[in-house]
Amino acid sequence: PAGRKTPALPAIGRPAQRPVEISQWDQVLELARAAPSPDVVQLGRGMPDVTSPTLRPLTQALGRISRRLDMPGLYYDNIHGRRCLREQVARLLLDSGTNIDPDDLVITTGAQEALAICIRSVCQPGDIVAVDSPSFHGAMQALKGLGMKALEIPTDPLTGISLDALELALEQWPIKAIQLTPSCNNPLGYIMPEDRKRALLTLAQRFDVAIIEDDVYGDLAYTYPRPRTIKSFDEDGRVLLCSSFSKTLAPGLRVGWVAPGRYLDRALHMKYISTGSTATQPQLAISDFLKAGHYEPHMRRMRGQYQRSRDLMTGWVTRYFPEGTRVSRPQGGFMLWIELPEDFDSLRLNRALQGQGVQIAVGSIFSASGKYRNCLRMNFAAKPTAQIEDAVRKVGAATALLMQRADPA
Repeated sequence: PAGRKTPALPAIGRPAQRPVEISQWDQVLELARAAPSPDVVQLGRGMPDVTSPTLRPLTQALGRISRRLDMPGLYYDNIHGRRCLREQVARLLLDSGTNIDPDDLVITTGAQEALAICIRSVCQPGDIVAVDSPSFHGAMQALKGLGMKALEIPTDPLTGISLDALELALEQWPIKAIQLTPSCNNPLGYIMPEDRKRALLTLAQRFDVAIIEDDVYGDLAYTYPRPRTIKSFDEDGRVLLCSSFSKTLAPGLRVGWVAPGRYLDRALHMKYISTGSTATQPQLAISDFLKAGHYEPHMRRMRGQYQRSRDLMTGWVTRYFPEGTRVSRPQGGFMLWIELPEDFDSLRLNRALQGQGVQIAVGSIFSASGKYRNCLRMNFAAKPTAQIEDAVRKVGAATALLMQRADPA
């Protein structure tokens, strides 16, 4: 309805009482199994828009490399990854204030492998890892698969992880690492202010714990210059920085990287027993794309598109969802976090939407212990269309119907 106020921000969660073993795999699997279909509007997956004409030079590079007579893509690669790509990644990292030697980078098969390598490099089964909450479900499931426990730290939807709650947790528990996404966070979209990033690093130094920094959305900040990484302030190598081209270019390429600092030897060992090396052809194609100067024009286009899409989707949620719905205010990336009344169940909502050709990400997968059942995440990366607006309308209508059934009065 016209005249509605800007929705309130999501609430800050309560501190966790203790570390927990991660659950929710069945719900994550349901999301991961969803294959692209013209009959389903996938608001739940973490897909960027891969239809931009600014990606054409990348597809041309893939074709050109596959036709070369020496067929470099058919050989095993160096465990570090192609040096030409590592040099280009090192140049990109300078934009975030991060000065990394190409020899200190390891190319990975996407950021998911990078995260797993980081976790295995600093932790053992049974160890405790402090995480921002809500947190990326891929990081949660990596901890689960590696036999570790998560301690969820409350997170402000504008400024990030609570340093007071984190300090208390570090005093109380034998935490081995802190894992978080401080720039263009998934799912909340905030950018942690620089002074808080420095303060977090100081805490990690004081308690001698590693920081695993996921920067996969950092280049998608709507403001320029892009935010600095925590790694850029790191002087003793305790920050393991990981990222990929899955959100900025295309997830099907499966190319990421990690700058593991003092843990380089351990990270190389974990890479060796994981995939050995990353596929060569996409590395060469991305390297060519970056070297030719195509990356920054592409990123300028995508940042503008995603910012406009954020505003449109926020407006649609305000229009079609019940009054009182809380909505995040992303400062980058392409995810919107929506919070409904505490007794709402987004699992029931997802089931109700299955017959309507719409898919969402339920909030509970972003928690180690299954919190946030009253929340959901929606993707606004695709170019806004009447079909997407109609999908948001369906989600809002189904939400209202479930709320009415729960409270018939």
